[in-house]
Amino acid sequence: MINKIVPAIRMIASKEKVLTIRLDDSEQFPKLNTEDSVRSLPFVKTDSGIIVITGKTEPEDIIAEVEVKISAWYTAHSSHPDFILLDGMGLIALANNASELDSLLGLPVGEAKTVAGRVQDKIIIVTGGAQGFGGGIAELLYAQGANVVVADLNEEAGKGMANILNTNKQTNQAFFVKVNVSDPGSVEEMITNTVKHFGGLDVIISNAGILRAGGLDEMTPESFALMTDVNYKGYFFCAKYASSVMKVQSNFRKDYFMDIIQINSKSGLKGSNRNFAYAGGKFGGIGLTQSFAMELMPNRIKVNSICPGNFYEGPLWSDPQKGLFVQYLNAGKVPGAKTLNDVKAFYDAQVPAGRGCRVLDVVRAILYAIEQEYETGQAIPVTGGQNMLN
Repeated sequence: MINKIVPAIRMIASKEKVLTIRLDDSEQFPKLNTEDSVRSLPFVKTDSGIIVITGKTEPEDIIAEVEVKISAWYTAHSSHPDFILLDGMGLIALANNASELDSLLGLPVGEAKTVAGRVQDKIIIVTGGAQGFGGGIAELLYAQGANVVVADLNEEAGKGMANILNTNKQTNQAFFVKVNVSDPGSVEEMITNTVKHFGGLDVIISNAGILRAGGLDEMTPESFALMTDVNYKGYFFCAKYASSVMKVQSNFRKDYFMDIIQINSKSGLKGSNRNFAYAGGKFGGIGLTQSFAMELMPNRIKVNSICPGNFYEGPLWSDPQKGLFVQYLNAGKVPGAKTLNDVKAFYDAQVPAGRGCRVLDVVRAILYAIEQEYETGQAIPVTGGQNMLN
């Protein structure tokens, strides 16, 4: 019910600028049922604008009543209301950005700078966003003004990442949600928590993934199933529950585009020796991307995959004890190599651009996918020329 009503209200209440809104459905708020009961709250100011919706229980009826009252509100006022009380559900606060929301709700707010970034005030989920590649994506999108939902199974790291981002004191905010992308219930809960905290969803980046290399002799059915659950089914779950919210927003704002973006791999473009479980899932992910794109473009939801090359600077390759550079040196995989630098130079030389992929390279591709309105269903290589489409 929340995922049907709140995103609709976000769009109905928005004029030129799409608002950031928040639903508080904690115990005290569903008991409120009059304007006076809202005004009795300690953080509500005497001049706060309040709309009250009562006597409605079905989402369609609630939304219809909100449309009528918002239209009347804008006829009489030059700005949006501050609060909308949904009788029996909770209190919605409406503001231009997340920092203003905190101030409206009486939370401590210091000075916050507005970032006129390329994704300013968009609501973006990054799965696997607590650390590594996903953490870098979350950090750079936050720097571009996005409200970032750091979604990860690692609660400690995820909260830490959100806290680090919020120390920048911008009007956009980061928020942690714990998620297991292989569990559909957990993914649906992630979407609902995002909607409650920010009011909707503009972009989901399905980044969470695992890699267990091995040939047919080494790969166990259990490892294959785990990789399929996380890398392939996890993307499906993210697209399924994210698109349901995006469709609601699309119904109430006809000029609004949204994005589902999968972080794929160059292994989704070309087979990978003794790495078939990972490559197979990534190949399948591109099939999902193309199919989702055909289904969702009528709702102005673009679906694209980003296919990075090898991230040589990350721990998978560069960890001094377990990284692939160490493993390949010890295994003699690179003829004549005597040092880690020799191994790295060998792999750098395989890339026409002369280096491995970096997080910034991928984020630039993500921003392109978000900003353009014409391209969907694509697998966008970010490989420095190592993989070229034909």
